[in-house]
Amino acid sequence: MSFLEMYRRNVQRKNEEIAKIQRDKANDQKRLADLSRKIKDAHQTVNRTTNSSTIQSKLREIERYQNDIAKVSKNIADLEDKIAKKRDELNQEEKKVAREEEQEFKKRQREADKQALEHQKRMREISSTLKRHDRLHSETQTTLERLKQLPEKIIVLFLASNPIDSGQLRLDEEARAIAEMIRKARHRDSVKLESCWAVQPLDVLQAINEFRPGVVHFSGHGSDRDEIVFQDLNGKAKLVSKDAIVQTMMASSEDIRLVFFNTCFSHNQAEAVVKHVEAAIGMKKSIGDDAARVFGAQFYSAIGFGHSIGRAFEQAKAAIMLEGIPEGDTPELFVRDGLSADEIFIVRPQEESVRNLEESALS
Repeated sequence: MSFLEMYRRNVQRKNEEIAKIQRDKANDQKRLADLSRKIKDAHQTVNRTTNSSTIQSKLREIERYQNDIAKVSKNIADLEDKIAKKRDELNQEEKKVAREEEQEFKKRQREADKQALEHQKRMREISSTLKRHDRLHSETQTTLERLKQLPEKIIVLFLASNPIDSGQLRLDEEARAIAEMIRKARHRDSVKLESCWAVQPLDVLQAINEFRPGVVHFSGHGSDRDEIVFQDLNGKAKLVSKDAIVQTMMASSEDIRLVFFNTCFSHNQAEAVVKHVEAAIGMKKSIGDDAARVFGAQFYSAIGFGHSIGRAFEQAKAAIMLEGIPEGDTPELFVRDGLSADEIFIVRPQEESVRNLEESALS
């Protein structure tokens, strides 16, 4: 039982006690009126009769009635004192009720305020969730539209240069490994590898114009001065600057989405070229033949399975580590500002992935 309920019961009990005392007082007042009437009747009898015996009898009655009146009057006075005392007690109990009701009201008000704050918090969370859902829905729709616009077939242009006066690289093994992994990929018919060997500087523009590739892959030597090593007419090394490569990509970037520098010291070239293409891969330092071959082959395998550039890059790094080659941190991926590597697809992803995106957009 709560304090408020107990106090209210006390108030009810005090009211009942006062009512009973008032009933007793009313009965005594009625009795007092009856005694006064009897005294009056006795006096009238005394005044009318001359019989001494009757007079004496009535006088004794009057005395008895007067004694009774004194007793009843005293009892009425006691009852009035009891009523006054009970009213004081009732007043104290009513104050307790009022005080407890005020505390209960404040408690309910605090609870209501708390619930209102929680409701506002939930509404803000719901609003934030809805906004996030709308944003994700919009992003998913954009991704779906972009996937639908992907060409049914993309061309990877493999540009290889291995001058006779430079350290000889096993570029043929790299090209063969890439071709083999593409052949094993799920979407092998969507990726076509075109190779150009003993590439001279002007061959780059010729090949890009001829094949209109989606990916340009440079394989060969690089210098620590941000240069790519091509060949001259005599098969010897000819250095091409980073600015020249960037200018070439800028002038040819309508179809090119990715530039892959599988050459040493190509970090800065990759970073610069993403101003004109969606993504680029470069090497922070010198990279060995085995690492270049494994990394390139696995990257195009993942692309051939419909994975994003971001996932393909991570899988290619994992392949190097699985082979036990300690060059997993040499490759570096760059993307154009405002883009995410995980949202850049070159080959249409697997049907299941597209369905998942569509269901996400509709949910």
